[in-house]
Amino acid sequence: MTNRCLYAASFKTFCSEAPLAILGTLHRNYHGETLTTTDDAWLGEIQLLQQVLLPWTDEEAQIIFEYDIPRLGKRIDVVLLLRGIIFCLEFKVGKKEALQTDVEQVMDYALDLKNFHLYSHNRHIVPILIPTKLESATSDFQPSVYDDMIYNPMISGEEHLQGLISRVITHRGNHEGADTLDNWLISPYAPTPTIVEAARTLYENHSVEDITRHEADKASTDKTIHFLLQTIQRTKDQGRKSICFVTGVPGAGKTLVGLDVAIKQTYKEGELDKENGAVYLSGNGPLVAVLTEALARDNYQKCSLRGERKNLSDARREVREFIQIIHRYRDNMLAKIKNPVENGVVEIDPVKAVKLEATGYGEVEHVAIFDEAQRSWTHKRIADYLKRGGTYGNKLKVPNFPMSEAEFLIWSLDQREDWAVIICLVGGGQEINTGEAGITEWINALNNKFRHWDVYISDKLIEPEYAEGRVSEMLQHNNKVHFAEQLHLAVSMRSFRAENLSAFIHALLSFAPHAPSLYKEVEDKGYPIMLTRDMRKARAWLRKKARGTEQTGVLVTKVAARFKPLAVHILGQGDENAVHWFLEDKTDIRSSNYLEDAATEIQVQGLELDYACVLWDADMRYENRQWGFYKFNGKNKWNPERNTETQKYMLNAYRVLLTRARQGIVICVPFGNHRTTPEGFPQDPTRLPEFYDYTYNYLKSLGLQEL
Repeated sequence: MTNRCLYAASFKTFCSEAPLAILGTLHRNYHGETLTTTDDAWLGEIQLLQQVLLPWTDEEAQIIFEYDIPRLGKRIDVVLLLRGIIFCLEFKVGKKEALQTDVEQVMDYALDLKNFHLYSHNRHIVPILIPTKLESATSDFQPSVYDDMIYNPMISGEEHLQGLISRVITHRGNHEGADTLDNWLISPYAPTPTIVEAARTLYENHSVEDITRHEADKASTDKTIHFLLQTIQRTKDQGRKSICFVTGVPGAGKTLVGLDVAIKQTYKEGELDKENGAVYLSGNGPLVAVLTEALARDNYQKCSLRGERKNLSDARREVREFIQIIHRYRDNMLAKIKNPVENGVVEIDPVKAVKLEATGYGEVEHVAIFDEAQRSWTHKRIADYLKRGGTYGNKLKVPNFPMSEAEFLIWSLDQREDWAVIICLVGGGQEINTGEAGITEWINALNNKFRHWDVYISDKLIEPEYAEGRVSEMLQHNNKVHFAEQLHLAVSMRSFRAENLSAFIHALLSFAPHAPSLYKEVEDKGYPIMLTRDMRKARAWLRKKARGTEQTGVLVTKVAARFKPLAVHILGQGDENAVHWFLEDKTDIRSSNYLEDAATEIQVQGLELDYACVLWDADMRYENRQWGFYKFNGKNKWNPERNTETQKYMLNAYRVLLTRARQGIVICVPFGNHRTTPEGFPQDPTRLPEFYDYTYNYLKSLGLQEL
């Protein structure tokens, strides 16, 4: 029996078997402790279906109980393979009505099979919700308007289920052969999880291999994780210090790799291993907040279902042990140093810290994983921050601080006297804030202060997105450098429809002549990139595209300014706003799905949506095959931005926004305001059509389809 389900049999075998015997099989194959309510529900489903399926017991039909969907971390109650049709059944035993969340749940199952389950791609899929005490059934049903062979969700009480299945078969109008049970169950399954879904599943002791897209020539996440864990073990055995740089295209799974290594290193066979633990650190406050809350909520709900007592606050505290904001980790080490710093040398103050035998003055973790390491601060930014006493809750003033953030983080791990490993997850072209150093500061620190550290990098780290292509030159005299191809993730997992989306976006932003051909490749893969000038059309497109619990949202850059005329509001600052925007469901007005609050690159970097609208403002404009950059003065005028470093951040902001969606995007470039006053002056000089028209025409010239 495959571990993808708890029970599978032909209709004939199922209908002739004793209900308690089938229940026993479900019990034997279930990993965990079942509750009385679960047993009652299973037994009720078995007895009902043994009656419902009688008309088809002489056919080549199969029934499957509790089919596992790794991407969702859930199981489909029952799958029926009958006459070439895949029925997904979700039971709500004892319920008298259908809830929207239940309908979305069964639709999610159907979409997941269609998108990721190879032997379901070209089959009709029929999702049916069964509140058993409902006294009616769907009478008007039809295939989805999306022409993807998925029927709109149907609803039926137990008394009408047989009739509904029969009418679906009649509606299909043919009797194509059914897949055999073995073939369907062992079908290649290639899910690409959202970062939130994946983190939840990892936290339940799955591996990245269980939950991410897998093709024989592209399983690079596993090779990367294996290489990192081997490097950690070798560094420990030899009592050395090592740093690894993991690079990858947007959405390639760098964060997943980091989380998986952190969990594997911290939890050995489900038990906390504090002696060899790892900490996952990110300077991305919204990402840490969203992941922490998602994991805590999920853990709290699972404990409740198992009858275990746990407070949500306890669940949050548990998660924060290995997912932390980098500023707090850094500030904890700052509290140990001599202050003020003398002669440009950072030293531990023995009055402020206890020296342990193995740890020295370092933190308890041997392994620190820095996500988005390219966003570490320059020396100037962290020195200015510490000079004024911080703005993130840290009131510790450290005048004349002599290090960049990267150098200080390496120094912090170097305080350990036994061994240490740093893993830097690096996105190329992803620096989006003033004072973010890129990879340069890390390499300078290794070259100048930490020559005893072993350096492991990918040969891809020499490309232009990283330190302007100077990495190879900067490391040429460092004899501790080791190149490893396993440290680059070349395949995007964010978009399962278009792995070359990031290449197209790069071409779009750099005016590459092959951008139109790359767009055609993306389009041919079934990934839509639509173009419009009307936010009403953009919202309507998003609402039409999203089904089940698929997530939509509006995105703008943080310097966008003239969005209010389009009825768009910027999501408020504060990580709790990002948590609500990403995690609340469609019934909550704080949810991204309401398409009222737009998130910026700061709030969405590292996270993703299914479908997104990128609202293109006048901050970045097409001007004779180059970008013009502007900042609004807050009153009546856009001023040119001349600083080349700031221009880079503004360009990268659009790179981040345009690669957030897994299944499709619509770009809205507004018309602007062409109206004039009675005196002949522009009614709104901050939204002149020429601020937008050239950008729109450039995007249209690439072949983007207009709404």
